[in-house]
Amino acid sequence: MTEQNQSPSTPDGLINTSKGREYWENTAGDVDGMLGGIPTCGGFSSISKIDLQGSRAFLARFGIGTKNDRRTLTNVLEGGAGIGRVTEGLLLRVSEHVDIIEPISKFTSSLQDKQGVRDIFNVGLEDWQPSIGQQYDLIWLQWCLGHLTDEQLLRFLVLSKTVLNPTTGLIVVKENLSTGETDLFDGTDSTVTRKDSSFCKIFEEAGLTIVKTELQRGLPERSPRRLLPVKMYALRPKDQD
Repeated sequence: MTEQNQSPSTPDGLINTSKGREYWENTAGDVDGMLGGIPTCGGFSSISKIDLQGSRAFLARFGIGTKNDRRTLTNVLEGGAGIGRVTEGLLLRVSEHVDIIEPISKFTSSLQDKQGVRDIFNVGLEDWQPSIGQQYDLIWLQWCLGHLTDEQLLRFLVLSKTVLNPTTGLIVVKENLSTGETDLFDGTDSTVTRKDSSFCKIFEEAGLTIVKTELQRGLPERSPRRLLPVKMYALRPKDQD
């Protein structure tokens, strides 16, 4: 694995894996730390609840859930799971088993014996290799793909397709969007915030079809702070259409 995989002239070429890991190793293992300190800002304490409600509603569009005759799943994979905020608040409620990819082991220590949590891979998404024979009904990727270069993200998505349930498997990406004319690099945590068109291009190259998108609604705004838009993409392999 190289620290910088593309030309520094492109925003994703500035990503430095070691600096990104150093940022998270020095971040508190709580919801406030996972969400960049936003929950402690005035008027933003409800952001995690709003986020989880939006994700629950998005899955319900595909008949996944615990109410109104919706179906539950057997195997789910979460990438960049952190302390398990989404694992516990969403995925364990709709699936029997949840596997986790999270490079910072201090974040996943409390999840080791959590009922329903099965395999924990303490590696980055760019280094992950699935267990032989494993198959997932859902792969959930949220607020973590900015740590990957375009090339790494493409490789991860192509690999993810190989472990999806071939008939009903779904990949969900939920990420901030750049509102400018370019993808934006943030040196604080060494990440890139991509434009919608950048995501769509990578999905297309990975052989994925966007079957549904939705903006996260209800995110609080309090002057002078305004959060970036958050978009959910539901993806399936093209040959699954």
